[in-house]
Amino acid sequence: MRRLPSLKNLYYLVHLHKAQNFNRAAKACHVSQSTLSSGIQNLEEQMGCQLIERDHKSFLFTATGEEVVGRARELLAQVQELTDLAQSAGEAMSGTLRLGCIPTIAPFLLNRVVKESQQRYPDLTLLLREDTTENLLSMLGNGELDLLLLALPVDTSGFHTMAVGIDPFQVVIHKDAADQVKLEYEDWPDESIFLLQREHCITGHAISACNLQNREKINPFAATSLHTLVQMVDSGLGSTFLPQMAIDSGILKGTELATYELEDQQAFREIGLVWRQTTSRLKTFRTLGEMIGDLLPSKGE
Repeated sequence: MRRLPSLKNLYYLVHLHKAQNFNRAAKACHVSQSTLSSGIQNLEEQMGCQLIERDHKSFLFTATGEEVVGRARELLAQVQELTDLAQSAGEAMSGTLRLGCIPTIAPFLLNRVVKESQQRYPDLTLLLREDTTENLLSMLGNGELDLLLLALPVDTSGFHTMAVGIDPFQVVIHKDAADQVKLEYEDWPDESIFLLQREHCITGHAISACNLQNREKINPFAATSLHTLVQMVDSGLGSTFLPQMAIDSGILKGTELATYELEDQQAFREIGLVWRQTTSRLKTFRTLGEMIGDLLPSKGE
């Protein structure tokens, strides 16, 4: 039987591709740079092809190397799932689960998710990671995460999604300007609506769900967090739209802000789970999704 490439060397290759630097990749793998370089050279010898073109100052991945990296990511993710399955001894709600979550959900929901999980499933350990949707999807595809908790819809091509509930939006405005809420959006002052930076998917969800067609009403200043939005509006500079879960978590405590429900019943973001289609932990993810749905303002259909 032909000698197969080692998983360790494939792991080195994937991290080198991610870091695009031998020193950083070696640190990420907790090995010396020479060990990582030697491992990749051994991998090339075992596979009988060149994966990286090198000179004394730089390197680049060959076309074959790029393809091998993609296949190696999938393989390493499957090996991790196989290991998790073995460690849980066939018990769905046990073992370790690496869960990623976006910043507009994590501060308001993850604490309750962890506590409820510990109570219902004491043998299941959740390892948490907070990041943007784009980065989390990349980590899921690379096998660095097992499951994502996101706001939908987002482009999840190649992954499976499960809607677990909805999170309604509410208008948030200073109490002294509350009369503005009675007006149609078209009659609000220009640049009076504050939203998050574009990389936060909640901005697109709010624009779509709240039907904010007139972009002149949106202030060009873009906040980096919901807490910053609250501070801007509390200063009397305008208004914003916040998800119910943030309001329920006390984000407006200590402010002079008022909340108002939107007449449009479709003004909400959908909350869902995302996982790889090749996973062997389908029962685990679905069970966890049902539990999370119980914690949301409105459970999905």
